[in-house]
Amino acid sequence: MGSTSIEGASSADRWYRIITTACALSIPLLLGFIALQVFVGAWPAFEKFGLSFLTGSTWDVGAGEFGAAPMIYGTVVSSVLALVLATPLALGVAIFLSEFAPPWLRQPVAFLVDLLAAIPSVVYGLWGIFVLLPVLREDVMPFLATTLGLGNTPLFSGPAYGNSMLAASVILAIMILPYISAVAREVLMAVPRAQREAALALGATRWEMIRDAVVPYARSGIIGGIILGLGRALGETMAVTMLIGNRAELSASLFAPGYTLASVIANEFAEASTEFHTAALMACGAVLLVVTLMVNMIARWLVGRVAREGR
Repeated sequence: MGSTSIEGASSADRWYRIITTACALSIPLLLGFIALQVFVGAWPAFEKFGLSFLTGSTWDVGAGEFGAAPMIYGTVVSSVLALVLATPLALGVAIFLSEFAPPWLRQPVAFLVDLLAAIPSVVYGLWGIFVLLPVLREDVMPFLATTLGLGNTPLFSGPAYGNSMLAASVILAIMILPYISAVAREVLMAVPRAQREAALALGATRWEMIRDAVVPYARSGIIGGIILGLGRALGETMAVTMLIGNRAELSASLFAPGYTLASVIANEFAEASTEFHTAALMACGAVLLVVTLMVNMIARWLVGRVAREGR
């Protein structure tokens, strides 16, 4: 009876291991199939246009000329500007929740910040159209261009349409804030208590303890959270499509409309009727896939590094 029970348990363990291994392997296999399909669809565009697909600035469907440089530029600029806007606020929230907030306030505030990540992208887009764009067009852009006298600089030149690279960056900043804040909060709370106590014992104030002991210890994880937010910003589609203006041109001005790799796919894929138009959109997807995967792998590595250091 005892040996039969042991054999049954061993068989169950073996099947459990096989099933869980198959589930784990299905994720990279699925990712591989997605990447294969995207690159197979994109190959005609890469074969015909070569490197000029990445460096060309002409996107003319009628003439069959496709250059993704304006989309790559718009994706990078809007995402980086969103990071510049979101990172200080996200780190401030994370430090407040991990170091200063009383227990009765910490959970409600953390829940509300995390709730921002659950709002659908299209809702952000609608809010941006009806609330953000009028504020930017009537108040913020004139203030930057006229009151501060920045209208003569390349970054803030041109008319204030509202739909612009600036509008897309602001909405992206709001959308990535909970991701950066959540990761930063977790890595700050993972800093050993001894690290804080040692700084205080040496005579540091509470702010000096946070600045010189806690934040440097968690630096890798914080950077990982920031890069994770960058990966989220790079792939955002609907909200950006609704606010960025969707014009394929290279412009230094943040007031000018732009385009991103995700938004051009969303706008044109349903209407793509020629082989090379479809292939060009698939090539945009391939570029976006590679960039996003690289950014997320770097972020995961940095977060894992700070976790190992905390053990």
